[in-house]
Amino acid sequence: MKSTFKNRIALYYMIATAIIIAFVFGIVFFIVKGTVYQNLDNDLSIEAQKHTQEIAFKGDSIYFINKAEWAEREHRQAEVNPVFIQVLDRHGRLMDKSPNLKEQRLPFSRTDFGVHFDTELNDRAIRQVQLPVEKNGAMKGYILAAVSLESSKTVIQDLKNVLLISYPVVLIGVFFISRFLAGRSIVPVKEITDTSKRITQKNLKERVPLPANRDELYDMASSINALLQRIENAMLRERQFTSDASHELRTPLSSLRGTLEILIRKPRSQAEYEEKVRYSLSEIDRMTSIIEQLLLLARFDENGKPEQIALVTLIDEIVDRYTKEIVQKRLRINFTSQVKDALVPRYYSNLILDNVINNAIKYSKDNSELLINIYSADNHIVCQVKDNGIGIKKEDLEHLFNPFFRSDALNHRHISGTGLGLSIAGKAADAIGAKVLVNSELNMGTTVTVKF
Repeated sequence: MKSTFKNRIALYYMIATAIIIAFVFGIVFFIVKGTVYQNLDNDLSIEAQKHTQEIAFKGDSIYFINKAEWAEREHRQAEVNPVFIQVLDRHGRLMDKSPNLKEQRLPFSRTDFGVHFDTELNDRAIRQVQLPVEKNGAMKGYILAAVSLESSKTVIQDLKNVLLISYPVVLIGVFFISRFLAGRSIVPVKEITDTSKRITQKNLKERVPLPANRDELYDMASSINALLQRIENAMLRERQFTSDASHELRTPLSSLRGTLEILIRKPRSQAEYEEKVRYSLSEIDRMTSIIEQLLLLARFDENGKPEQIALVTLIDEIVDRYTKEIVQKRLRINFTSQVKDALVPRYYSNLILDNVINNAIKYSKDNSELLINIYSADNHIVCQVKDNGIGIKKEDLEHLFNPFFRSDALNHRHISGTGLGLSIAGKAADAIGAKVLVNSELNMGTTVTVKF
């Protein structure tokens, strides 16, 4: 038989059941056998004690006083389970016996006294007991009592045969029943296997059906679905990266090619060469920035460092990072904190706040004020960044977190940017369960609220 998972489960059940049944059958057999022998022994002991009272002594002779009544009773009725009685003197010589023994004699053992043992009478099994006969404290002889063991042995042998025959029959039945039940139990596994075979790179949206019972198979199916979701997300990021990279890099590459083609058409002055080279370098820097941010978005499922940092310290580091831009625009930074020792994940929080503060600096008007405030609200740590800049159109607010989106980009060509900053900030916020909210009014400024 093929060694399938279903057959192995059935085999394990059968082995366990075989051990248990063997133990139970053994107990049943020995209990029944012990009970049969105990009942026989009790009857023998009672008969031996009873007939001891019916013994008479005459000199060295020992005989039964009611032997005539025995013979008459045996003549009137058939004994279903006859008891054989025999009396011996102390030398083992036969003194008297019950009429049902006729010409036969019970075997005598000089070693087995007071115990019950198996022996034979006329080649037939009997159970026998030997007790001493005493008179005035002196032993005069022995009384032997026996009963047929044939029917009891037949019962015990029949029981043994029934148990031996039923044992393999029960095990075979258990195997096939267990195999059937195991087959029913692993139906979800087959469904998982069939679904997994159907899933390909072009068909990643299909999911494994979840079993009705929330057991180990349910957990396995859920884990596989979660794995498929991560694979699908990774494939989507790869496709998005390829699409975005090809789209965004095509323009600067075309611009570089056009500039270089113009340069080689005819000799140029030193100033013209320098101007075109500087322009080309700026385009290369722009492509480098785009590639770095695209790679960051593509790898966003990789966990950043779990290191924690004080939010106040992190903002100080970010503000120091943009000191040059702040000085150039003569901005006033108003930084307040109402929360002490507020800790946030360093890696993701830096991505969020660096983009938010950088945008606030870039889009602020010269000689304006930039407000940064930290406070707590509804069991959250909140960082609010408010600028007095150019603002954002209301119809553009819902698109701010889309990759490469820039509000009114044609009118802000002098402000550098790729449109990826807030997209990165949004994904970083999702990674740590934070929220980024943007409120803005055109030509009045923008307020970005980050809830950790």
